[in-house]
Amino acid sequence: MWRRLAIIVACAAGGAALLWPTGGPRVESARNERRLEVRIAGRAGAVPVYAVAPFSAADPGDPAAIEAATMVSGVISQDLAFEDAFPLFPPDAATSIAGPDARGNLPFARWHEAGADGLLAGLVRLTGDVVEVEARIHETSTGDLAFARGYTAPAAGLRSLAHTIANEILRAQTGIEGLARSRLAFVSDRGGTRRELGGMLRRFKEIYVSDYDGENQRRVTFDGDLDMTPAWSADGRAIAYTSFRRGFQDIFVSRPDEGRVESPTRARGKNWLPAWSPDGAWIALTSNRTGNEEIHLVRPDGSEARQVTEHWAIDTSPAWSPDGSRIAFTSSRSGSPQIWIVDADGQNPRQLTREKYCDKPSWAPGPIDEVAYVSRTKTGFDIKVIDVGTGADRQLTFGEGFNESPAFSPNGRHIAFSSTRRGGQQIWTMTRLGQHLRQITTIGNNTMPAWAR
Repeated sequence: MWRRLAIIVACAAGGAALLWPTGGPRVESARNERRLEVRIAGRAGAVPVYAVAPFSAADPGDPAAIEAATMVSGVISQDLAFEDAFPLFPPDAATSIAGPDARGNLPFARWHEAGADGLLAGLVRLTGDVVEVEARIHETSTGDLAFARGYTAPAAGLRSLAHTIANEILRAQTGIEGLARSRLAFVSDRGGTRRELGGMLRRFKEIYVSDYDGENQRRVTFDGDLDMTPAWSADGRAIAYTSFRRGFQDIFVSRPDEGRVESPTRARGKNWLPAWSPDGAWIALTSNRTGNEEIHLVRPDGSEARQVTEHWAIDTSPAWSPDGSRIAFTSSRSGSPQIWIVDADGQNPRQLTREKYCDKPSWAPGPIDEVAYVSRTKTGFDIKVIDVGTGADRQLTFGEGFNESPAFSPNGRHIAFSSTRRGGQQIWTMTRLGQHLRQITTIGNNTMPAWAR
């Protein structure tokens, strides 16, 4: 779908437009692109307030175009609100202020009086199976343009295009790499059941993926068995996971876009809990191939297997640091499961947490050097985050259900996790400070999220 995508960048200074194809499933920026980008300023030094006006249809008599315009501005509003990078007018407040007049002029003075510093407005045009979207941000105090872009894409990709616009607005206005085009992988038992020997029915689990907001959920493994612990490669093209399809736990790599499944471990012992290195060169995993559960490394093609930890206790659940130099993992070597850190070459192991029970580390992508993990608290299992340098920790969930399997977002501003707070196990997201909780899944039981750009 996105291989046909092109972007038209409006260059307000000269009235010209530049058109190029992306040649891939994601939107890329041209290096020498001339852009109109001015960051909106707040009042008296405050953070600027933005509003998203309902987008207009180029043909107001076309119901499909009206529906498309409503959807685009709605998705952009949701994406911007999720990132919480600046105050945003509630959608109902935005619709209460007058839109453009018959000539397309916007009442900037009214928006400014209402408290908006920047106003996003747009125009949507449908031509057959092609959609064109113009998106512009104006300074309400002057009406001057601060952001102007035009886009064209297949109509079937309208939602993805809206996500792209939201990301580009965030990048231009705040420098934040937004998550609107990111994806989640997770484990779900919604697929059905299988009959075991002896006649017992067992619900099997498979790997699913979705957009960051839970839209477009689809199944990517079809083993009819127990698949779990998905982990994205750095380029987002592959998912490593644990499967019992061989009758015991082993690592497989699914490449959904290519329809391929590989096994990098070559069935040496039992292998589980894979984690890709940031450069994609290694997969860390737990294996008993040397007799005890230890952290091992292996190339994606199965070559150069090497052992990282060596201790009589169980070492498991590896998670890479952003630069690939260290690995966080769970170890019982101090008497109870705790989070430890070791250099990727196996040197300098050190204990990070000292609590009753800690597991499932997830290292933030940076620049803040933090690890999220599961902690057994007085009320069950909760999500905490610890600063690697200082050891200072903070608790993010507080006993509302069991909360497990934290996974940092690609920009480090959010955490996905599984929780039983609404009955059953579901995937949720929250900010890295534990705010703005959102439920992502509702069908079946869903656990073990992993996040990819």
